[in-house]
Amino acid sequence: MKHWKTMTAAFGLLAASAMTVQAADIVLRSSDTHPDGYPTVEAVKYLGDLVKERSNGRIEIEVFHSAQLGQEKDTIEQTQFGVIDMNRVSLGPFNNIIEETQVPSLPYIFRSVDHMHKVMDGEIGQEILDAFSAHDLVGLVFYDAGSRSFYNRQKPVESMADLSGMKFRVMQSDLFVDMVNALGANATPMPYGEVYSSIQTGVIDGAENNWPSFESSGHFEVAGYYTLDEHLIVPEVLVMSKKSWDKLSAEDQALIRQAAKDSVPHMRKLWAEREAASEAKVREAGVKIVNDIDKTPFIEAMKPVYEKYVTSDKLKDLVARIQATE
Repeated sequence: MKHWKTMTAAFGLLAASAMTVQAADIVLRSSDTHPDGYPTVEAVKYLGDLVKERSNGRIEIEVFHSAQLGQEKDTIEQTQFGVIDMNRVSLGPFNNIIEETQVPSLPYIFRSVDHMHKVMDGEIGQEILDAFSAHDLVGLVFYDAGSRSFYNRQKPVESMADLSGMKFRVMQSDLFVDMVNALGANATPMPYGEVYSSIQTGVIDGAENNWPSFESSGHFEVAGYYTLDEHLIVPEVLVMSKKSWDKLSAEDQALIRQAAKDSVPHMRKLWAEREAASEAKVREAGVKIVNDIDKTPFIEAMKPVYEKYVTSDKLKDLVARIQATE
């Protein structure tokens, strides 16, 4: 029932917006859970500008930010059904749908953001994007999401022992649940939009995310401790509904693919600027930051997670190739 209510609300919002857009022959509606001004939102707006210019105004992209069309799990289904044309989503919610997305979502799989860029911009990244096609989606490009670290309302986390028994929100992904549980904490999957109130009321002790999300969500207001363990460097993905994609001509498909690729450097520039600004704001607010932490026990604790999820020859090969990428 909740699913259909969400989809019905999305239909209504999209129908209302359609009446306000008259000039373009094709209007593609894109969803993002992040607020207006966030780097991923601005990147898709930039993509829209490129598409509009290169199509001489025939194609426009309308961006619905701030989860106007629903939380990520709902919008993924709506995109598969063709209700939403384009969607910027974290890889985590795809982990239970597309097995290849589990690999870049593995804890400590990437040594640095530069290493992640090299992998995801290359042949391996394209293989993972291609895997979306079997699930009524078209993978376009990967965007940055920085490194994710733990934050909480109770105490500084300076070692794995400090995590013991604490309740942390994770994305709705079995892999992320097992990651947190392997560290001795208790994982609580829940939508992003519920995290603030859940920390505030003590339903959970904290969550894990990057600097911009920690800041823009206001979570730093209710979680005064942030530990830079950087357990995940998970890219985000921009996808299109295959139903919407198949309605386009081959020329328009190529135009959108190229414009999406051209939006990536712009997004990364915005991300670097936003990350620095968010960090400064959080530090100025007095949040206790644990900068130096021995990651070795954290990495070793991930061995059973890798054993559980990296089971097929395909995934083992992807992991080995990522680790071998210099």
